[in-house]
Amino acid sequence: MTNSAQQTPLLQLKDLKISFTSSTGTVDAVRGVNLTIYPGQSVAIVGESGSGKSTTAMSIIGLLPGTGKITGGEIIFNGEVISNLPEKKMEAYRGSEIGLVPQDPMSNLNPVWKIGTQVKESLKANNVVPGSEMDKRVVELLEEAGLPDAERRAKQYPHEFSGGMRQRALIGIGLAARPKLLIADEPTSALDVTVQKRILDHLQGLTAELGTAVLFITHDLGLAAERAEHLVVMHRGRIVESGPSLQILRNPQHPYTRRLVKAAPSLASARIRSAQEQGVETDELLAPKAKTDEVVIRVENLVKEFDVRGAKGPKKKFRAVDDVSFELRKGTTLALVGESGSGKSTVANMILNLLPVTSGKVEYNGVDMTTLKNKELFDMRRKLQVVFQNPYGSLDPMYSIYRCIEEPLLVHKVGSRQEREKRVAELLDMVAMPRSTMRRFPNELSGGQRQRIAVARALALNPEVIVLDEAVSALDVLVQNQILKLLSDLQEELNLSYLFITHDLAVVRQTADDIAVMKQGKLVEFGAADDIFHNPQEAYTRNLIDSVPGLGIELGTGENL
Repeated sequence: MTNSAQQTPLLQLKDLKISFTSSTGTVDAVRGVNLTIYPGQSVAIVGESGSGKSTTAMSIIGLLPGTGKITGGEIIFNGEVISNLPEKKMEAYRGSEIGLVPQDPMSNLNPVWKIGTQVKESLKANNVVPGSEMDKRVVELLEEAGLPDAERRAKQYPHEFSGGMRQRALIGIGLAARPKLLIADEPTSALDVTVQKRILDHLQGLTAELGTAVLFITHDLGLAAERAEHLVVMHRGRIVESGPSLQILRNPQHPYTRRLVKAAPSLASARIRSAQEQGVETDELLAPKAKTDEVVIRVENLVKEFDVRGAKGPKKKFRAVDDVSFELRKGTTLALVGESGSGKSTVANMILNLLPVTSGKVEYNGVDMTTLKNKELFDMRRKLQVVFQNPYGSLDPMYSIYRCIEEPLLVHKVGSRQEREKRVAELLDMVAMPRSTMRRFPNELSGGQRQRIAVARALALNPEVIVLDEAVSALDVLVQNQILKLLSDLQEELNLSYLFITHDLAVVRQTADDIAVMKQGKLVEFGAADDIFHNPQEAYTRNLIDSVPGLGIELGTGENL
């Protein structure tokens, strides 16, 4: 912890206002924000999408998108006013004084440049190193960012890196010029928890060593509390609460902060853990306790091999799924968890018959799905539906919401025009969306609303099983919490069985009855959720659980929420 009393602030935002101009007029995105960061301090701004947190961060480095303009107040960095500086002068600060680790490692690296070249560019731009030492410094920076075999890696392109490696490269670039302040904008939201933990541990060590102040922008309260000393909560362009992280989490004052703390899955799982240790009941567990042992889906010795292009001999085949067996009980939720590349989505695609199996079988109510012919398979599809990860990509933008939901009914020739209309209205009621939504189009809805529509569409044919493929991972905490609650209520009401594919163990803790853990194509652990969280048998599972951000934070059982 820094003793800020004797220090001069590194960054001050004084009554900062930011507006965007649109065809319909002016939109105030940030309304009078005050914030102080001292040298070496770590601060996190939390809030949901649209709260103004990223806009605030981008204004500090003069990179406001589109028509964004600072319309009031000022930004003071190291004693100098830097708001509304001419571009040329702003460049002197960007990179060398204030670094940035952007949100999406997939789109923030240039795909046609080698990684080393991109690091070198940031060194050149900031005149940090004499030309002769450039290559040596690039390798040092990549090593520092935790990339093994950095010399070889520097010669590779972004597509040859995993998401976590790309994020490390971006950290290397962000810290290349030894800035005094590093802005980390959702630096790990696209990554697995284990990779996220390694990267954040590394970033913490590195910034502490260099004395860099860090400003985290995140919607994950658990992560903010674990990584930042000071927390700032933003809502609709204003700061509603700020103070030491743990103090805010243990005793939130503002109603909005209370809602955030209550909804954050990582903190909910911390509360579940502490409630169970004290032997107290908690309402955090959304999953109704096991109702039945009747099996609705049984997966036996499932194998999926893909041909590897250009490979010969035994390397010609790649086993993405290797002898996997588990069962989903009727009316319960089974979470299939594992890191990216563990094979969990491939298993789901075979269950849904979207991918042919190499060997093994998938039984639905005792019928082996792998043997079904087209017509039988088509009929079976009514009983198995899916909700995908990305609410923006899974609805046809040319279809009205009515047509999106009606489509499965049309494809399966269900009902007359009037009956279908009635069914769509019923489905909208079920997912708590107004009936007037029918006439709207996907682009007029938020991510959470689209995901409700995707759930309504999945329910259209009265299925028994719904596969949820990372169905809440693209959503904000509060919206995520609403969708999980909705799914839990629908499960109770309609006796649905869910196969929940996710890498987010905090969400699993709240929702799953049973858990199947996958690693590199194999099933390494399978059992009741409580048993696995209390007593994981595999080191890999324990590591997954321990990597949930904020899980180690003592919160009590949340009586004050």
